[in-house]
Amino acid sequence: MRGFLSFLCLATLLLAGCGREPAPIRQESFVFGTRVEVLIYGVPEAQGNAAAAEVLREFDRLHRAYHAWQPSELTALNDAIARGQPHPVSAELAGLIHDAQAIAAQGDYLFDPGIGRMIALWGFQSDEFKAVLPDPEQVGALLAAHPSIADLRIEGNRVTSKSRLVALDFGGYLKGVALDRAAALLKARGIANALVNIGGNVIALGAKGGQPWRVGIQHPRSSEVGNAPLATLDLRDGEAIGTSGDYQRYFELAGHRYCHLLDPRSGAPAQGTQAVTLLIPPGAQAGMRSDADSKPLFIVGADWPRMARRLGVSQALRIDADGTLFVTAALRDRLKMESPATRIVVVQ
Repeated sequence: MRGFLSFLCLATLLLAGCGREPAPIRQESFVFGTRVEVLIYGVPEAQGNAAAAEVLREFDRLHRAYHAWQPSELTALNDAIARGQPHPVSAELAGLIHDAQAIAAQGDYLFDPGIGRMIALWGFQSDEFKAVLPDPEQVGALLAAHPSIADLRIEGNRVTSKSRLVALDFGGYLKGVALDRAAALLKARGIANALVNIGGNVIALGAKGGQPWRVGIQHPRSSEVGNAPLATLDLRDGEAIGTSGDYQRYFELAGHRYCHLLDPRSGAPAQGTQAVTLLIPPGAQAGMRSDADSKPLFIVGADWPRMARRLGVSQALRIDADGTLFVTAALRDRLKMESPATRIVVVQ
């Protein structure tokens, strides 16, 4: 149960039609609970391997520093919040909290990294998910208390919280931050052409020889429709793409699917959406936005076009519960559909 974008491209799409072009330098690891890949093109092997290794070390550092349930700087802060005590944090963590607060507010707090206790109640702070529903009284009590990242205050390097029930979980945000870090590290090492994939959250630099980097977007019910991607897409320099779906981190009980994407308004997994994919233009936080902005679009359901406009997202697609694909006109023009049976509605 790893990753949201089907990186068929790494096995086939990236190599298809390459002819005699050399293969990209490639390194991979397992970080953030998912498969991570760095592909670099057009530099000497030693330079590419050194740059890729540095990126993977940074990913490992971020994963360890901000793990939500294993001992980390983040869990130390959560423990202090639970005790009602101020807690000193690094400048990096203070910056992450500040940025996450702004993103959460823009998305009406449908993306809220402060609901870690609710995520834990549903069993999603674990590498393996049990098909067990949480105690409804505990869920109701947390809903009534309404802990949120908005409860946190940052003064210098000290964090305080109005609520002891706030627990930070950066699972819907940190992979995107890591993509932006990777792009900056690679550029600083003279790498102009690369593709970085963190479990399906992807950022592209440059191109692969004379061809753009091409990715395949997974059909959320690929086990039912075959292994071909839903669509393919050529990424431009600096673009990032990310997907939130109900088909990777979930459990089933009595024929019902419960995914890890919780609606803070109900305290339960969001319903009505199978997947949302965003394409974000180049920018300093393109990776982060591709990760974080997909959450409110997934959770809000049928009202996603309004939320997309609020977030400034013009290239997005959503697959609803019955399998209909809704796609913005700006993204439809970029997609090559690979699943012709999919019902498509273009949204202006």
